[in-house]
Amino acid sequence: MADEVVEPAAPVDEALQAVAALPGVTNVVRELGALVAHTTPSALLSLCQELRDAHGFAQVMDICGVDWPERPLRFEMVYNLLSVTRNARLRLIVPVADGVAMPSVTGLWPSATWWEREVWDLFGIAFDGLADHRRIVSDYGFEGHPLRKDFPLTGYLEVRYDDERKAIVYEKVKLTQEFRNFDFLSPWEAMTTLPGDEKARG
Repeated sequence: MADEVVEPAAPVDEALQAVAALPGVTNVVRELGALVAHTTPSALLSLCQELRDAHGFAQVMDICGVDWPERPLRFEMVYNLLSVTRNARLRLIVPVADGVAMPSVTGLWPSATWWEREVWDLFGIAFDGLADHRRIVSDYGFEGHPLRKDFPLTGYLEVRYDDERKAIVYEKVKLTQEFRNFDFLSPWEAMTTLPGDEKARG
């Protein structure tokens, strides 16, 4: 009888298992080397505090929103955390319904104020505990939230400085690029001819 070949056991992803065991984590996977965990708005603050204090994710590198208009929980909040001591990154995703306020993480990471203001400005997601809900990207008189996928491309007013008039002017927004018609092809997939092909055919 020939010696039986024993496949080596797959290495255990201890970091993934540790995050998956935390209270409030509904799902965790590893994508492109980074951990991606899902949680709920009610569990967000306690989970973030645990990740910061016990697992070394001392820095929040970015907070952003994603709009999925066809989903019942329309938005996703994405928190990108970094642990310098463990050389690890964690993306925390929280689905949230339209009109529901998220808990603010500014008590854990004061720098989150800027990103939460930006998310409120561009998506209209409010934050309980955020002291400053002023706009940060669009002007103060702007109406609506321009990164929502149902935001109209024309009709709103914008404020800008007109150098010819030497004055601040209000004008209707005209977005010339068709933001809603992406083909999602890379330049290599979309190109059917390359520069110089005409010489080969001639």
